[in-house]
Amino acid sequence: MNIDQSKKPKKPFGGTKIVLFNKPFNVLTQFTDATGRQTLKDYIPIADVYAAGRLDKDSEGLLLLTNDGKLQSKLTDPKNKTSKTYWVQVEGIPSDVQLQALRDGIALKDGTTRPAKVEKMEEPDVWVRNPPVRFRQSIPTSWLSITISEGKNRQVRRMTAHIGFPTLRLIRYRIGNWTLDGIQNGHYVELA
Repeated sequence: MNIDQSKKPKKPFGGTKIVLFNKPFNVLTQFTDATGRQTLKDYIPIADVYAAGRLDKDSEGLLLLTNDGKLQSKLTDPKNKTSKTYWVQVEGIPSDVQLQALRDGIALKDGTTRPAKVEKMEEPDVWVRNPPVRFRQSIPTSWLSITISEGKNRQVRRMTAHIGFPTLRLIRYRIGNWTLDGIQNGHYVELA
């Protein structure tokens, strides 16, 4: 039997690596920085893995790193609609009508967002952020679970700001089927 080698999918040398990292606040989603800021290199000593998507330095939570370009593309290409869930602390308490606007899609400068799954939630049992979130005594805060299937730049923050509730803290909890469960902040697990 003769197999056409050009049609076989290319696999990373040494096998696929998947690393789930619970990224702390103020850490860049890259391995180098010319100005000396904290990067992934300060936490992950694994060679040849790269972030599948980004998580801004002022956001926290789940970051998936891999050496598999096809997996990376599958997770980040908007056409694939990989869902991501964020736990979002906002300033104020949005009404159901305001949350429905997020569910229906928000018109941002770079286009209208796809409909999102949005639910109010209790404050999650998570690590203390350093530095802590700023609080104003006269304005309460609330937590939302927001699931999106695209990744416009700072999308969740822009969505909550659009309805008048600035994001104070943003934690990515889930990417596809992977979650933060059991991963302490600043730690990682290697799956493959």
